[in-house]
Amino acid sequence: QLQLVESGGGLVQPGGSLRLSCAASGFTLDYYTIGWFRQAPGKEREGVSCISAMYGNTYYADSVKGRFTISRDNAKNTVYLQMNSLKPEDTAVYYCAAAQSTVQAMCVIPRLVGYWGQGTQVTVSS
Repeated sequence: QLQLVESGGGLVQPGGSLRLSCAASGFTLDYYTIGWFRQAPGKEREGVSCISAMYGNTYYADSVKGRFTISRDNAKNTVYLQMNSLKPEDTAVYYCAAAQSTVQAMCVIPRLVGYWGQGTQVTVSS
């Protein structure tokens, strides 16, 4: 059974940091572009950051550039999202996803995603 499992969400104060992890089981991430998406209440799901399979090419949404960093450890079959300088507007459910697509296409066109995780809540509040 193919699964993506996110962890690391929680409550953090503005300006704080969190690191999200996405562990894959049932398949290897080596051949997939992996992305992080988020969905806030009443809003559409949006691509936050994506990383390619082969060369580690990355894409970041403008709203998170300079604050978030995506990385992957293929040996551990895990992808990470380091989130720094968090803002209240970063509050959302964050989803890990896998697709056989370019990084920009995957992050901009969520329907290209083949596999989704169950999501982890990130709340930024004082």
